[in-house]
Amino acid sequence: MFIDWMTIYQDFEMDLPYISNEVNYTVDTDSGDVLSESQPALRFEGSYSTSVSVRVSGRRVTIKGNPSRIGRLDNLFGFSTIDQCVSVYNQILLRLNLPPFTKATKLYQLTGEDGKRVITRSNGATIQELHITTNKSVGAGNVRDYLRSLSTQRSRNSLPNLHANGCTIDWLSRKGKAPLIYQSVYDKANEIDIHQLDKIKRKFGTHSDEYRYLSQVRDYCLSVGIARFEQKLKSRYLIRENLRFWGIHDFSKLHQLHQEFLSIDKNLWTTAMDFQSISDELINQNICSSTKAANSTAQYFYQWLCGSRFDLSKSAVKIHRARLRKLHIDIAEPCDVSRHSAVRVKEQREIEVGEVAIPHWYRKPSINHLRLVA
Repeated sequence: MFIDWMTIYQDFEMDLPYISNEVNYTVDTDSGDVLSESQPALRFEGSYSTSVSVRVSGRRVTIKGNPSRIGRLDNLFGFSTIDQCVSVYNQILLRLNLPPFTKATKLYQLTGEDGKRVITRSNGATIQELHITTNKSVGAGNVRDYLRSLSTQRSRNSLPNLHANGCTIDWLSRKGKAPLIYQSVYDKANEIDIHQLDKIKRKFGTHSDEYRYLSQVRDYCLSVGIARFEQKLKSRYLIRENLRFWGIHDFSKLHQLHQEFLSIDKNLWTTAMDFQSISDELINQNICSSTKAANSTAQYFYQWLCGSRFDLSKSAVKIHRARLRKLHIDIAEPCDVSRHSAVRVKEQREIEVGEVAIPHWYRKPSINHLRLVA
């Protein structure tokens, strides 16, 4: 698991220096008092057109960006801990003559303006948003078939959405939103082609070491078929799960959360089951206690494969749907044959999913890798 993005801030007890040529003041028009001041966000650039945003507002410093990407050509593999990411950010703060982020040692409560709402603060750095990601290998030429198959699965009660280009799938609510966690899986080689390779080509040229290296990374993604799993953890989720305060909260629980997302493909094979194997699986997993009950539920699965739609208000449908959902099959959603076909051809071509090894030539991230633009 790697960290692909982090937004973090800290409130300091001293006045902070100006890092911008402009300052915005909020003034009370009646009294003329200055209520607050803030500076426009500074785009801090590293080498290879990478950057993060640094903002000073009063005594608060906020940084947002991809710590695994700053000063590097790619982020196929990045930093795996919060401490490593903060170390990169602290290098940037020190170069701007700003105080570095520190770990929190205590929490305190602030009462809101209404006198009731309580806000928790710390004496250290607070994380506002965090993106965690993992690469999976599905074999050369298999990424789009894998994504199409994966788009038959729900995640966290969210609906799968396969993008028109077939290179990305994400999960959204019925209203098309993701207020807590935005989950996606995408073709990493395609992402490098679209967002990085052309930019490096224009800046350094096709004969440059930079272009050749990034092309090598892209070709490696194609050769092993890398599907990139990513979860964007929003502020509301971090608050709810106590994952905000660096130095106090236990971030090891992120691994369990991410592992649940990574295991979404473990039940893809169930979509190719026949009547009898569904019945057996319902009994083997103790979902049904009798063969008669299992066969009844399997009948619903068979009807679903044939395109039947069900009245979800009926109690019998609710019972059989609940059983099948334990096998990651939801008969409430239409069976899309075009998506399930990629799984059914496993008898002819099986997609093997595995971990991605770091090649020996890959330029790994380092805490001291930061290179700045002159």
